[in-house]
Amino acid sequence: MNRITARRRHPLARYAVLLLTLGLLGVAYTLAAPTSERADAAIASGRADDVAEGKKLFEQSCGSCHGLNAEGIANRGPSLVGVGAASVDFQVSSGRMPLAQLGAQAPRKKPAPWVNEDTIRQLGAYIQSLGGGPTVPTAEMVDPAKGDKSKGGQLFRANCIQCHNFVGSGGALTQGKYAPPLHESTPRQIYEAMVTGPQAMPVFNDSIITPEQKRDMIAYIVGVREEPNPGGAGLGRIGPVTEGLVAWIVGISLLALAAIWITAKRRQAQ
Repeated sequence: MNRITARRRHPLARYAVLLLTLGLLGVAYTLAAPTSERADAAIASGRADDVAEGKKLFEQSCGSCHGLNAEGIANRGPSLVGVGAASVDFQVSSGRMPLAQLGAQAPRKKPAPWVNEDTIRQLGAYIQSLGGGPTVPTAEMVDPAKGDKSKGGQLFRANCIQCHNFVGSGGALTQGKYAPPLHESTPRQIYEAMVTGPQAMPVFNDSIITPEQKRDMIAYIVGVREEPNPGGAGLGRIGPVTEGLVAWIVGISLLALAAIWITAKRRQAQ
């Protein structure tokens, strides 16, 4: 029987071959990957950069009220974990945040000097990374031209006029709060308000009002701004209470003037 002498393999040789094979497969897949997948990888990298920059912005401009980790500070600012990028976009783009001073409600005002599309996106990416939440809607989701004004009007009258009035002029609420007018709100801000429920507003998630219905409501709100006032002066379009008050004051004034004129005529006749 012939004796065959063989070299003894190193115990780690099989693992080295496996790692080399996996490495070669990874390189080959990267080179052969579709352009869209490589683009997705680049987008993911960009999001990571946005989160890092957003964290810096948050620490500089928001951490003093909401905590350095967005956990919230009692009597100063609520936790932002889980509120989502949509809430950031709404609050910051409308100038409500950063808050100038504590009050019953944050008013709409001119945004801070550092606020722009890039900083809002970065800040939103950081808050979104903390616990998810509603995301910023796409342009198609808030396009008034693709909504049905008639259906939107029905939905608005059923869900919103109690606070915002028939034409979105706003109105007073309790404890110093109020429903703001919607005349300056952008379609995106209107959508974001519905999904995040800022201030005293309830949340209208997709199970209550679908994205398509939200777009219909946006179409109604934007469209009503352009409608003329066929009856004459709009009187702020606040509603029948204001119109009745004006009619009462004007009517009483005219009746008083008429009474004075009649009395003066009778005296002259005597």
